[in-house]
Amino acid sequence: MRRTRRPAAACLTLAPLTTALLLALPAMAQETAKLESVTVTAERRAENIKDVPSSVSTISGETLDVLNSSGQDVRVLSGRVPSLNIESSFGRAFPRFYIRGYGNTDFRLNASQPVSLIYDDVVQENPILKGFPAFDLERIEVLAGPQGTLFGRNTPAGVVKFNSVRPSQKQEGYFSAGYGSDNAVNLEGAFNLPLSGAWSARVSLLSQQRDDWVHNTKTTGTQDLEGYRDRAVRLQALYEPSKDFSALFNLHNRDLSGSARLFRANIIQPGSNNLVDGFDPDKVSLDGINEQTLSNTGGSMRLKWGLPGMALYSITGYETLSSFSRGDVDGGFGAAFLGNDDPAPIPFPSETSDALRGHSQWSQEFRLESATEAPLQWQTGLYFFKEKYRMLSANYDSTTAGNPQTGDTITTTQKNDAWAVFGSLSYAVSPQLKLRGGLRYTHDKKELSTAPDASLNSAAGLAMETNNSKTNWDASATYALTPDVNVYARVATGFRAGSIQPASAFAPMSSAAPETNTSYEAGVKADLFDRRARLSASVFRYTVKDQQLTAVGGTDNANILVSAKKAQGQGVEMNLTAYLTDNLLLGLSGSYNHTQIKDGNLQVIGCRSCTVTDPAGTLPGTYNINGNPLPNAPKWIGNVNLRYSVPTDSGEWYVFTDWSYRSKVSFFLYESKEFTGKSLLEGGVRLGYIWGNGKYEAAIFGRNITDKVVATGAIDFNNLTGFINEPRTWGASFKATF
Repeated sequence: MRRTRRPAAACLTLAPLTTALLLALPAMAQETAKLESVTVTAERRAENIKDVPSSVSTISGETLDVLNSSGQDVRVLSGRVPSLNIESSFGRAFPRFYIRGYGNTDFRLNASQPVSLIYDDVVQENPILKGFPAFDLERIEVLAGPQGTLFGRNTPAGVVKFNSVRPSQKQEGYFSAGYGSDNAVNLEGAFNLPLSGAWSARVSLLSQQRDDWVHNTKTTGTQDLEGYRDRAVRLQALYEPSKDFSALFNLHNRDLSGSARLFRANIIQPGSNNLVDGFDPDKVSLDGINEQTLSNTGGSMRLKWGLPGMALYSITGYETLSSFSRGDVDGGFGAAFLGNDDPAPIPFPSETSDALRGHSQWSQEFRLESATEAPLQWQTGLYFFKEKYRMLSANYDSTTAGNPQTGDTITTTQKNDAWAVFGSLSYAVSPQLKLRGGLRYTHDKKELSTAPDASLNSAAGLAMETNNSKTNWDASATYALTPDVNVYARVATGFRAGSIQPASAFAPMSSAAPETNTSYEAGVKADLFDRRARLSASVFRYTVKDQQLTAVGGTDNANILVSAKKAQGQGVEMNLTAYLTDNLLLGLSGSYNHTQIKDGNLQVIGCRSCTVTDPAGTLPGTYNINGNPLPNAPKWIGNVNLRYSVPTDSGEWYVFTDWSYRSKVSFFLYESKEFTGKSLLEGGVRLGYIWGNGKYEAAIFGRNITDKVVATGAIDFNNLTGFINEPRTWGASFKATF
C-alpha cells in the first residue's frame, strides 16, 4: 500500500475553548446524560478522583479501545493526558516515559527512569519491562509529580499505573478483532472462567502483528523492515472464601519478534529540522542487520487479610526477561563511499546489538492500613526489591569483506538490592478540610562489573557500586468549597538512586549521585452542572537537584553519564470531560511545561555534523547547556476527543475523533537546528455501530489520518540520522461482549 505524505499544521488554544464550553454548559442543563464517578487508587486506597490531593489523569473504556485498535504499543498513550510524553529508540521495546518534562533519555539496558510504571501493583523497573502491552485494563492512572511516599521506587517524576480487570463470578467476557493497513491484525479477548465455590478466574489474550512495509534498496542487510509479531497473555485466579481474606494470583507472558528501531541516515536537511526533499518513508538504504526479540514472563500474588479495624496486604512480584535487539545504527551504507550519490552515505559504519540475559526481579511489599470510618486514617508498610541481570553488547562491521555478521560480545552484570519503610496519615479536621502526610526511608545498593576486554576504556576500572539512602516526605490539604468542588495544595519530594555507566570503547566507567526532586502543586477538582462536566486544573513548580542526564554521541561517539546541579520545571495542567448534549461527549486536556537546566559549569560534547546553537564551552567541541530545556520535554501537550452518537430503534451509530498535539522538543542536552524535533499533531477517527443491547460493535477507523511524518528522534554521533513516527493506518474492527 503506497502512502502519499503531506504536511499538517495546527495549534491548540485550550484556555479560551475551555472557558467557552463551561459557559455554554448551563444552557444545556435540561439534558439528562451524566458522567459516572471515577474511582482511582492513587493513594493506595480506592477513592473518588476528586478527593485525591494531586494531579491524576485516567484513560479507560472506549478511549483505550480506540487507541489500541491499530495495534500500536504503549507509546500511543503519549500526549493522551497532560504532561505525558513517551518515546523510544528501540521501537516496541524500551519505552521512555516523561512527566512534566522530567524523564531520562538513556538507552542503556541498565538505565533507570524517574517515571515508575506499576502494573497490577508490581513495579516494572527495567525499562524493557515497561513496554508490556496495555490490554483488558480497568483503567490507566497517570500520577504527576513525586510519589516517593506510597510508591517510592524511582518515582520523583510520577507514576503510570496499569490496573487489569479482575476476575469475578460473572460469566462475562469480550472478543475484538481488527484488520488494517499493511495486513495489521489486532486480536484481543478476555473471559471469566466458570469455577465453583470461592474461586474465580480470568484469561486475557492479545495478539498483534503487522507485515513489513519498509524496503531496503540495498541487496545487503535486512531487506524488509518494520513488521512485528507481539503476543501477550494474562491468567488471574481470585480466591475469596470470606470477606476477611482474599488472594489474587497473576501469571503473564509476552513474546515479541520483528524489527528494532529503524534508523535512517541523512534524512534531516542541514541547517534545519525539515526532512530532506524527496524523503520516502517506505524505503531505506543500509547494509546492516535489523532484528528484535523479547520474552517476558512474570507473576504476582496479592493477599489481603481483614483484621479488627485494619487490613493487611502482602504483594509479591516476580519478573524475568530476555531480550535481543540489533540494528544498523548508522542508518546508511558504505562508509568507504562517502560523497557518492548514494542516498545514505556515512563517514564510518556502526552496527550494534544489545541483549539482556539472566534477568530476575523480586519485589515484596507488606502494607497495613486502617479500615474504620474514623477521622484519622493511616497506612504503613515495608518494601523489598532485588534485581540482577547480564547485559551483552556487541559491535559489527557489515562493510568488511567476509565479515560473518558476528561481533565480540562484552558482558556486564548488575545487581540491585533495595528496601524501604513507609507510612502515611490522613485526618479529617472537619467535613470540609482533610490533611495528609507521609514519610518513606529507602536504602538502595547497586553493584556493576564488566568482564575484561581489550576494546574497553578501563581508566576508571571495570567494577563499581553505589550505596544510597534517602528519606522522602509529602504533605497535602484538601478543602471542599462545595460538595462538588475541591481545592488542594501539595508539597512532595522524590528520590532516584545513583546510576552506574559501564565502561565502553569511548568512555571510562562512571557513576552519578542520587537525584532528588521537591515539588509544589495546587489545584481544583470539580463536578459541574449536576455531573454533566468534570474539571480538574493544577499549577506546579519543581526543582531537581543532581539530575542524572545522558550526553549522547557527539564527536567522540561517547554516551556519558553527567549530573546537572539543578533543573527546574513549572507549568499548568487541565482536564475537562463534558456532555455538551446527551449525544455529544467532549474530552479535552492540556498542559504547559517550562523546563530549564541550571548549571553554569555543565558542558557536553556537540554533534559531528549539525548546527549547534548553544555557546561554545571551554574545551574544543564542547557546549555550555545552562538554560536549555530538558530533552524530549515539549512545552505544550494537548488532547481533544469528541464522541457523537445517533440512537436508533435497534442500536446506536457513533463517530469518535481524537487529536493529540505536542510542541517541538530537543532530542539532546545541547540545542541544534537539525536535532530539534518538529511539533507533532496526530489525529484519529472511528465510525461505528453498536447493537444487540450493547453486545456487538463494528467500526472502521483511521490513525494519523493526516499522514503527518516527522523525525521523532535521532542519533547524533555519525551524521544526520533520525527515526520517524508511525505511518497513517486505516482499518476495520469488530467487538462482541458476552
